[in-house]
Amino acid sequence: MHASASQILDATFMALADPTRRAILARLAQGEASVAELAEPFEISQPAISRHLKILERAELISVGRDGQRRPRRIEARSLAAASAWLERYREVWEASFQRLDALLAELQQETKPKKAKKRR
Repeated sequence: MHASASQILDATFMALADPTRRAILARLAQGEASVAELAEPFEISQPAISRHLKILERAELISVGRDGQRRPRRIEARSLAAASAWLERYREVWEASFQRLDALLAELQQETKPKKAKKRR
């Protein structure tokens, strides 16, 4: 059974909501790694890391390879690209908000500038 684009997007954002999973993805962006290598920097059990990895796999953010007995994880760009594309649609909205904020700040700065007194001769 294949997940719909909406389900993948939901799973992606749910997976990215957790700081441990984001840290795992950051590590995998440097190259593939085993579960033990991924668990090393965390003070949580290897089974807990495995649960995080399962969530990342379901979101299709990582995949599992085979290298003899070793089953390295690697990052998969497709789901991240889909999330980025979804966010990109809203970039115009937030950029317009920032432009309005910049204009308001400039206006407020003009209002609060001390007026220069005219010199008398």
